[in-house]
Amino acid sequence: MSAAGFTVLGASGFIGGALVRYLQEQGYGVRAVKRHDHGDGLPLDEPLGHVIYAIGVTADFRTRPFDTMEAHVAQVLKLLRQGTFASLTYLSSTRVYEGNQHTNEDAAISVSPASPSALYNISKIAGESVCLNSGHPAVRIVRLSNVIGGDGKQDSFLDQLLREGQGNGAIALRSHPDSAKDYIALDDALGLIAAISERGRHAIYNVASGVQTSHRQVLDVISRQAGWPISVDAGAPHTDFPPIDVSRITTEFGFVPAPFTAYFSDHIKRTLQSRKDQQ
Repeated sequence: MSAAGFTVLGASGFIGGALVRYLQEQGYGVRAVKRHDHGDGLPLDEPLGHVIYAIGVTADFRTRPFDTMEAHVAQVLKLLRQGTFASLTYLSSTRVYEGNQHTNEDAAISVSPASPSALYNISKIAGESVCLNSGHPAVRIVRLSNVIGGDGKQDSFLDQLLREGQGNGAIALRSHPDSAKDYIALDDALGLIAAISERGRHAIYNVASGVQTSHRQVLDVISRQAGWPISVDAGAPHTDFPPIDVSRITTEFGFVPAPFTAYFSDHIKRTLQSRKDQQ
C-alpha cells in the first residue's frame, strides 16, 4: 500500500464516488474532490499523492461541447502544469475505438469529425495525448468500458432499459437485439483502476471484460429477473462496437472478468429493491 494516498478528482460522479468508497474500504487515505470544491479550479496548492482523474461529461456531451472540452482537456492540462503528484491516472473510455479495427492499447486510433460521437472521442483522445506527452514519468491512461453496478442511477444503456421497464412495465428496444457491447462489473473496474494507478507498468490500459454481450443476452436476463414484456422496434439498427483487447490487464494483473449474467442479475435485484424502498 502506498504511503502517498489517493486524490480522486470528480468524486461526485458515478466512477469517482465509487472509487472513493472502494479505496477507503481498502484502507487508503483518500482525498475526495468534488465539483466546485475549489471554485472552478483544482486543489493545486499541496501534494496530491496518486491522482485519479475521473472528471468527465458523458451522456449529455452533445449539448455541452464547451463543458466537455473543459472537463476532458483543459482541467487536466492545468493539473499537469501546476500540480504536484506521485502519479496521475486519467480515466478515458473504450469509446475511442469506435470505428477502429484494432483495440489493443498500442494501436493507432482514427476518428471522424462527422460522427455523432466525435466530440466525446476527440476530447478524450486529446486529454490522453496531453497526459502522455507531458513529460511526467508516472502518467497512465485507463480506457474504461461500460461499467455496470452501483445504485442504478447512471445513464448507461442497461440502466436506461431498467428505468423504462420500471416506469412503463415494458421495454421497447430501439436497436437490433444482435447489437453487442463490452461490459465490466463495477468491482472489477475499481480494483483494476486502483492497481494500475499504484503500480501499472504501462502507459495505457483497457479496463474491460473482453467479452461481447448482445442486447439479446441483456434482455434475456432482464426478462428472467423482472418479467417485463419486451418488444423490438421495426427496422431497429444493428450496431456493434469492436471487441476490446484485454490481454494487457490479463497478463499483468491476472484479470478474470466476473460473468455478466451473475453481476447484471444482482444489479437488477438491487435496482428493483431500491425502487420499492423509495415508494
